[in-house]
Amino acid sequence: MKLAATAILIAITLLAPACARPQASAIPSAAPAGSQDQSAGRARQLLDQMVTALGGDLWLNRHDLETQGRTAAFFRGQPTGTVIEYKELRRFPAPGQPEADRIGFLTERGMIMPGKKIDVVQIWTAGQGYEITFKGRTTLPKDQVEEFYRRRHHSIEEVINTWLKAPGVMVVSEGTTMVERRIADKVTILGADNDAVTLELDTTTHLPLRRTFQWRNATFKDYDEDAEEYDDYHTVMGLPTPFAISRFHNGDLANQKFILKAEYNLRPDLALFDIDKPLLKKN
Repeated sequence: MKLAATAILIAITLLAPACARPQASAIPSAAPAGSQDQSAGRARQLLDQMVTALGGDLWLNRHDLETQGRTAAFFRGQPTGTVIEYKELRRFPAPGQPEADRIGFLTERGMIMPGKKIDVVQIWTAGQGYEITFKGRTTLPKDQVEEFYRRRHHSIEEVINTWLKAPGVMVVSEGTTMVERRIADKVTILGADNDAVTLELDTTTHLPLRRTFQWRNATFKDYDEDAEEYDDYHTVMGLPTPFAISRFHNGDLANQKFILKAEYNLRPDLALFDIDKPLLKKN
């Protein structure tokens, strides 16, 4: 796929042989040093404004987030007809608390016992993914696990908490763009390993509208692009939260998530993330 003009620097370094590829911090630029410093300063300012808009210290110190909603799958931008109700509990990383996710899928109990039940959950923890039922657990496929943690590594939380604190990171302000008819400030964060994430932030609210990254396709040797767009923000317990999240693969809509309910800092029982604890069978 074609790389965006604003990512020429990234494309050149990624296409170079690994043995000859310089670190990002060592790549020369034709731009005057003053303009580079100004761009980096502007980019840092925009990221600070984003964190403040998201809730500042309250956002940085979230313990967990529970959401309930519906998710729909698409293939090459067309709906597959699959719509799933889910309940997700995300535990954010903290000292002595590893990050973990628990996603339960809701199904109808039946005509005799109305209501809904969760008889299948996915638990994501310690770089692995598992499916848990009343029969026990199974490990999720390798490609599914890699995709999940690739997106997690390029998440907004990871950019703020890890990328910006790493040595050799570069941040660049790339002017303004349009995201769904809204003007956005565009910022790219480039790590010393030449990995990059681009964030587009609403110029008025400073809330994130889109997150984009690319990676090398091991089979076809070209580049794939993953993008997430955030919309329909609701303030929940003082924290602006997107209730509509759309994910794109190489420009085609792949998944949409619509949140109906969200709660922060419930401090759930640790047993909910225990991969060795089967679900109770529900009739």
